[in-house]
Amino acid sequence: MRASQVLADNFTTWGVTHVFGIPGKSISPLMLDIDSQGIQFVLSRHESGAGFAASGYAMFRDTIGIAIVTSGPGGTNALTSAAQAKAFHLPVLFITGQPSASESGKPLGQDSTQFGTDLVEMFRPVTKFSARVDRPDVLHLYLKHALEKAFTGPCGPVHLCLPFDVLLDDIEPFTIPLPQIPKVVSADVSNVLPLFNRATRPVLLLGKGVHSAKAYEEVRLLAEHWGIPVITTPGGKGVFPSTHELALGNFGLGGSDEAADYLRSGTDLMIAVGTKISDMSLSGLTVKEYPQQIVHFDYDPTFSGKAIPVPTVFVPGDARLNLARLLELANATPKTHSPLKVHRDASIHASTDDDGLSAISAVKALRRALPQDAILFGDDGSHTFYAIRHYDVYEPGTFIFDDVFGAMGHPIGYSIGAKIAAPERTIVCLTGDGCLMMHGTELSTAVNEEAAVIFVVFNNGRLDMVDKGISHHTGRTVGSIYQHPLNAAMFGKSMGMQTSVCHSESDIETAVRQALAANEPTLIEVMVNPHEIPPILSRSLTIPI
Repeated sequence: MRASQVLADNFTTWGVTHVFGIPGKSISPLMLDIDSQGIQFVLSRHESGAGFAASGYAMFRDTIGIAIVTSGPGGTNALTSAAQAKAFHLPVLFITGQPSASESGKPLGQDSTQFGTDLVEMFRPVTKFSARVDRPDVLHLYLKHALEKAFTGPCGPVHLCLPFDVLLDDIEPFTIPLPQIPKVVSADVSNVLPLFNRATRPVLLLGKGVHSAKAYEEVRLLAEHWGIPVITTPGGKGVFPSTHELALGNFGLGGSDEAADYLRSGTDLMIAVGTKISDMSLSGLTVKEYPQQIVHFDYDPTFSGKAIPVPTVFVPGDARLNLARLLELANATPKTHSPLKVHRDASIHASTDDDGLSAISAVKALRRALPQDAILFGDDGSHTFYAIRHYDVYEPGTFIFDDVFGAMGHPIGYSIGAKIAAPERTIVCLTGDGCLMMHGTELSTAVNEEAAVIFVVFNNGRLDMVDKGISHHTGRTVGSIYQHPLNAAMFGKSMGMQTSVCHSESDIETAVRQALAANEPTLIEVMVNPHEIPPILSRSLTIPI
């Protein structure tokens, strides 16, 4: 069989129903064989959009995501989406093309070898494995190794560059099953149990790694058994119900007053789960507010003990299984606690300016209108930090945001891939006008694939997070305001999408109800006040001017 046929057969074996990409000559054999297998090729509008959508697909389907792009610029365009998949620990196979291996060393259009644009080298920092398959007889080994890397904790993206003639070569058929994700349990879990039992003022800090580990029940039981107040990082928003009596909200950018007050009054033990404890998570934390000690559950020890220089016990491995073992040792059972005294956002007031609707009010209206189990992807900008503070999460796993790599516009593709993978779920993408102008052409992909995502665009005519953050610290900003703002509704309409423009809370609620009833790709543009101050100013910035 042709190598391309063998690859397509394996995709089917893995349960892959859709692959994402943009075609080109160098990958045309694989494109044709995918089609012959009945796998749907989703034509993205940009290679980064293909990688984003493949990532969203992997997140909501129990298989690997696949993005296929051509050589040269096709590959370089996909690099950002590979880096974003790595930040989310998602198993995504990026396949790039290459002119025939037998022609290497000659002047070639879109050459992706070391003689041209070396895609293998470029993908290495943003994937767990990157290689070129220059001989058909080693395809089996390279693919097997790539899959093992993709599913070895933490999961992550991998890259194979496949020359045109290698795809056409005949090879012995083979089938490689997707690896079972190895579950690593630390032998030292029992050592931290006394720390939990001795703590008198502990705090549980949850990051987006709880999403990756699906450790929702374990962190809830841990909090309830020991009565530990819960704070989430910006990326951890959605891993714990915000309505739970032990929930203090977020700390860092978009953080709540309750979380800040609790840390300010002192803690003797911080239990960090699935977080690097990055600067976005610590924004506003002073040395006086450091905990006395940290127990850190995570796969990656790289940053443990570096963000907060206090004694730290690192517990490596799968967070869900490590926590389950800890709970077993403690004979933990759910307990009922009296609600904490919560004064939500007492210092934050919705704007009453005539220049537009308050983003706070808009987020609250969106929450009222959406089903409790709706999955919201937050884009990287002020709009999501408003949601981090003001959008209630009723079910864990229904709010998804990346606060580490933070590629603007990535949730547009993620939400499309997620909707294709889980069409029965209500999928919402909360984005902004700046993000939409980066990757908004993927709206056309949603329309083409009939992926009924609800895209909510907060429009204030600027890169708001940059504008407000820099001007707050320096008194001015440069290059953050659009002289000719985007008409998001008209843009969406040009892509074939149903759109509406909202100026009030009731407009938002009506638009969401209509979108849910229509069950088709919809864009809801919300005109928000450009002068409102988002909850992002705790991040320090020192510039000598």
